Amino acid sequence: MSVRHRAVTAAAAAAVAAGAALTITATASAAPSPPFIKQFGKLGTVASTVPSNGDVNPYGVAVVQHSRGRLHRGDVLVSNFNDKANLQGTGTTIVEVSPGGQQTLFARITRSQLTGPCPGGVGLTTALAVLRGGWVVVGSTPSKNGMAATAKAGCLIVLDSQGTVRETISGHGINGPWDLAVLGHGAYADLFVTNVLNGTVAAKGAVVDEGTVLRLLVRVYWNSPPRFLSVMTIGSGFSEQTNAAAFVIGPTGVGLDSNGTLYVADTGDNKITGIPYAATRMSSAGTGSVLTSGGRLNGPLGLAIAPDGDVLTVNGGNGLIVETTTAGAQVAHRFLDRSGSPPGSGALFGLAVVPHGDGVYYVDDATNTLRLLH
Repeated sequence: MSVRHRAVTAAAAAAVAAGAALTITATASAAPSPPFIKQFGKLGTVASTVPSNGDVNPYGVAVVQHSRGRLHRGDVLVSNFNDKANLQGTGTTIVEVSPGGQQTLFARITRSQLTGPCPGGVGLTTALAVLRGGWVVVGSTPSKNGMAATAKAGCLIVLDSQGTVRETISGHGINGPWDLAVLGHGAYADLFVTNVLNGTVAAKGAVVDEGTVLRLLVRVYWNSPPRFLSVMTIGSGFSEQTNAAAFVIGPTGVGLDSNGTLYVADTGDNKITGIPYAATRMSSAGTGSVLTSGGRLNGPLGLAIAPDGDVLTVNGGNGLIVETTTAGAQVAHRFLDRSGSPPGSGALFGLAVVPHGDGVYYVDDATNTLRLLH
């Protein structure tokens, strides 16, 4: 995809008698590129996300960029939040799905496999990414009985490319890790993690403005687990609350654009905000600057950056994907799910752009499937 509003300049030169030259230059503005999702008109199911143990409610989506171990380039990892009894915060599995629709179990994480602290145990969230060297990072925001009232702080769980748990990262402000984005830079990586349990459980359903975005710096190795180095709170004051249907409502999807702005799906306040200089800032930007609010947004959850730099979000309230430019214009939308009442409610969560910009992968919680807009 070309960058929106890219200017195209053409130059022509003509030789004249006696060696004199006249250069004629014409400049014209190309027509704006169409919105990224406008080029796609088909919806399809790639595969079921339900593994043999019956886990449901797919949340996180991450595309494997490099083959290593059991990870195959182009495959999609999906994390499950619920167990087979549909209890939230009790899912323990990550499945791997090939573009052709073959689903295999990448990992089933039991509490006994945890190699370090993870308050509350295992309940895998949308926070899912693959680092250099095939290290898989997944968030855990666990519940004892499927109710947010028993939710604990959890942790980030790190697995190797064979699906074996190698370490946990807990504390340091990690409190209900809900989603994450990764910026790799050589042997290091920044993990941008949203957190939704700061004061939430104690508030017993009341709204508290204590949601955070953390930047964790880790040293990434090829043959030993990543090493945590430091943490910085770069976002704070996001709305969050427990919810019987949604477990917790708080800051969810995050995506870093090429200019260093981290966009955050502020679910509770129905808006998308931007935190500038996310990789270098040394203080909190609060909730950041509002990119867009209202309009076609209805409980934005998962978030990804399109190849043209636009921000893609999926709604928890109405089954729509919405595309927003970095100027704040909602330029495209379409239904990804119409099931439930109201249509599309509660069906969408994580999403990721298909390699080479060939579509959008997303999970459909209503059917427990990985689907494709293409």
